[in-house]
Amino acid sequence: MTTAAFQEIVHTIPVQPGIYKYFSSSNELLYVGKAKSLRKRVSSYFNKNQHNYKTHELVQRIHRIEFTIVDSEQDAFLLENSLIKQFQPKYNIDLKDDKSFPFIVIKNEHFPRIFLTRRKISDGSEYLGPYTSVGKVRELLDFIRQNIPIRTCKLNLTPANIQKKKFKVCLEYHLGNCKGPCEGLQTEEDYKMGLQQIKNLLKGNLGPVISQFKEEMKTYAGNLEFEKAELFRKKIEHLQQYRARSTVVNDKLGTLDVFSILQEGNIAYVNYLMVENGSIVQAQTITLEKKLEETEAEILSFAVAQLRDTFNSSASEIIVPFNIEFPRVGVDITIPRAGDKKKLLDLSQKNVNYFQEELRKRKMLKLEEKTDTEKKKLLEQLQADLKLPELPVHIECFDNSNFQGSFPVSAMVCFKMGMPSKNDYRHFNVKTVEGINDFATMKEAVCRRYKRLSSENEPLPQLVIIDGGKGQLGAALEAIRELGLTGKMTLVGLAKNEEELFFSGDQQSLKLEWDSNSLKLLRKIRDEVHRFGITFHRKKRSQGTFKNELETIEGIGKATADLLLKTFRSVKNIKQKPLEELTAVVGNAKAALIHQHFQKQEKDNIL
Repeated sequence: MTTAAFQEIVHTIPVQPGIYKYFSSSNELLYVGKAKSLRKRVSSYFNKNQHNYKTHELVQRIHRIEFTIVDSEQDAFLLENSLIKQFQPKYNIDLKDDKSFPFIVIKNEHFPRIFLTRRKISDGSEYLGPYTSVGKVRELLDFIRQNIPIRTCKLNLTPANIQKKKFKVCLEYHLGNCKGPCEGLQTEEDYKMGLQQIKNLLKGNLGPVISQFKEEMKTYAGNLEFEKAELFRKKIEHLQQYRARSTVVNDKLGTLDVFSILQEGNIAYVNYLMVENGSIVQAQTITLEKKLEETEAEILSFAVAQLRDTFNSSASEIIVPFNIEFPRVGVDITIPRAGDKKKLLDLSQKNVNYFQEELRKRKMLKLEEKTDTEKKKLLEQLQADLKLPELPVHIECFDNSNFQGSFPVSAMVCFKMGMPSKNDYRHFNVKTVEGINDFATMKEAVCRRYKRLSSENEPLPQLVIIDGGKGQLGAALEAIRELGLTGKMTLVGLAKNEEELFFSGDQQSLKLEWDSNSLKLLRKIRDEVHRFGITFHRKKRSQGTFKNELETIEGIGKATADLLLKTFRSVKNIKQKPLEELTAVVGNAKAALIHQHFQKQEKDNIL
């Protein structure tokens, strides 16, 4: 739209607060903005002579302008953010982090279930969150179930079904993880009390939960039910330890939101800390791309609105590094200069700086975006750091995987010029090894791989990484010696914990700088072989390829095996349990069968 064309319609633009929308000739929504005075704000686009290139391009494409008048600046602010989120216009600030966060849902049903979900639907259920980490949600749910009895079944626990005695209590009831509402052993009122404790816990408000547990502990102790009193004492201790692990700022600070920003050209990074009851309960950093001439304050204002909406924040105080426009009634903007609030702002700034630096480092190692010269330079650095005789243009890495101490498999990934060569990835079903023997499993996989390459006259890698310490490396070297390939390639062991590198014959390990590009490349390869091996293992388990070792014992079925694994967590733990503990779970007869089986297995291994 030309300035002349705009002058013909300027008198029709209202002077009240509201939002304006720019459309192209093809009716594409280009931009949404807010204003205290619509006429004054829109006119500024056509009156300014000093526009940057992007703003000039926007003005040239405007074909039609629409307005929505609202009652206040606050309403304009809310409507603008809602429309940007809904339509994502081309010239508005672009929120780069567009992902679905997990929620904890309290289902709208009798005796509500609690579980993780990414889908938020309007069914009357209560959604807590969202959370920035699925791992954090699972940790929270595990913590809840360890301390507050809650059902995990999917039964339709209507009063009619319970009255008809349609259901029976399951193992969770006998383990003390559920109070048996399915048989009418728990009232809905008592169940709702547990739900309220969970809500308090999720909001970081552990005080009421601990107080209630203390009352129950005193009641049981007064009734001389000391075992039950001890159970609650342990729960109180567990909750206090959990609170100690949380990032506690200051109980007196209450509930507030903290934001900081770091701008780099057209990209801005905004960190958000959600503080509830003095504890940091959420932390998230987002990336935004500005499209026009937005100031740092405008970007931060946009991010604050988006993040508060995403995380359902109702905090009445916002801490920021400088003043921003945030016309929300009942919300105070604080720019701290000292004290605990300033420390919180500094912590947020540390997080945003760290996020930007990590992005920069990750980008440096994104070989997909590098030229051949840059890739070669990185490999030359790896060659120098590991003192390799040849440039490692071909690298292979091996890893073993097993499930609960059973069913070993191996995996190998291949990198060429620092890039994954997925056509060369290989899985190995272990054929010659009985039981769990990590060293023998590694030897078999390495032997099979290079015997095949040698027989087919295929090129060998310059570097072979063995995921493990000296033992796994020694087993791999033994395979190489038996194949007559000693000296044809360099083998190195990468220890899992300390990320130490072991070479054949060296007494001391090699430790690279933790942030060196060489170690980052080795980590990348190591992580890829983990991913590839675990994916293969899960696929085999889901296809029913693996049969639980316990099920191979005559007289032991799947239900018994599952019960034992649920109780003792792994086959390895079951092997170590005395007969008495096994008897307490599965009874005398089955416990005797299992105990005899593992005793015989141990005796055979000794012989």
